[in-house]
Amino acid sequence: MTDPLARLQAELQRLPKLAVAVSGGVDSLTLAHVASGIVPDFHAIHAISPAVPPAATDRVRQQAKAHGWRLRLVDSGEFADPHYRANPHNRCYFCKSNLYGTMRRVFDGPIAAGTNTDDLGEYRPGLIAADDYDVLHPYVAADIAKDDIRTIARACGLDEIADLPAQPCLASRVTTGIAIRRDDLDFIDMVETLVRADTPGMDIRCRITGDGVVLETGTPMPDATVASVADLCRRANRPFAGSRTYVRGSAFVIPGD
Repeated sequence: MTDPLARLQAELQRLPKLAVAVSGGVDSLTLAHVASGIVPDFHAIHAISPAVPPAATDRVRQQAKAHGWRLRLVDSGEFADPHYRANPHNRCYFCKSNLYGTMRRVFDGPIAAGTNTDDLGEYRPGLIAADDYDVLHPYVAADIAKDDIRTIARACGLDEIADLPAQPCLASRVTTGIAIRRDDLDFIDMVETLVRADTPGMDIRCRITGDGVVLETGTPMPDATVASVADLCRRANRPFAGSRTYVRGSAFVIPGD
């Protein structure tokens, strides 16, 4: 079998025009980088949103400037959607529907996302929205998983993003059924930025739960870091419910589970 980069290039070579939804993570940034060197009419589209960490937007801007992408920044409007703000179990469907609908309005060619084969075994309502808008998944078509993407990033000299930890949108930190609010998302980003400064590269989640704020990390945090988070919560008049080991999807509840 050919190497992952060659398979991805083969998928992209058949497209004369493409816009990639670039979130600021390793998946979409790597896809955009490879596509920009192959697709004649390439565009990157990034949604600026309270649910997107400012650091991710800065990363997209930096990559676009460094590699000469045509970058368009949009407001996909999910916060105007009451279905999204209610945070049901399929919140991602409404988020992605707003994103892809916006992309369709500003770009008249094929659009693609950074979905990879590891994503297919999970409950991902956003993939239903992608189907609704005929979004392409070049990684899936090329049988590429998350580890393959990191390999591709290194092969392309993208060492600064190859080891980025997975970082879904900030709204994913809010337990299903708790309404999505801008001030919660701002607080989540503030806490995660604080903790990440002490532990670069580690999986970190600041969860908004029914019991209060919960800090999840890949390995136990130093007592001083946990104390700093507890202090932030006190100053923000938010109950701190403690720290625990990061468990993927722990804020996500499907009815019947």
